[in-house]
Amino acid sequence: MINTNVFDYVNVLGKTADAAWQRNNVIANNMANVNTPGYKRQDINFEEQLRRALGNSRYESVDSKVSHLSHAELVPRVFEDAANFSYRLDGNNVDIDTEGVELASNQIKYNGLIDSINQEFANLKMVMAK
Repeated sequence: MINTNVFDYVNVLGKTADAAWQRNNVIANNMANVNTPGYKRQDINFEEQLRRALGNSRYESVDSKVSHLSHAELVPRVFEDAANFSYRLDGNNVDIDTEGVELASNQIKYNGLIDSINQEFANLKMVMAK
């Protein structure tokens, strides 16, 4: 058995891409419920979990932090955003314009993550070809 950490970044990028994909679904659900009375928008804050997991690491370098990262901590969780806030009379707090901006921003992030994963595999392919 070869002991290697060559896929550490790929694993973290993959988990982050999965969370971004799930966030797209949550935002789409918010948009679908824009006219549902009493609906409270939902969101995912995976980036904060990742930041906390990396920040709580005792290791100095990013490589060490990523290689010793507990993947059990990296689970995207859906939460209600501003559950008590609503500027509408029906209690719904979804703003379609804000959701559209969030969706576009998240799609850009997702595409960047997929590009990063592809680049990691391209680097591995280049090393194996030599």
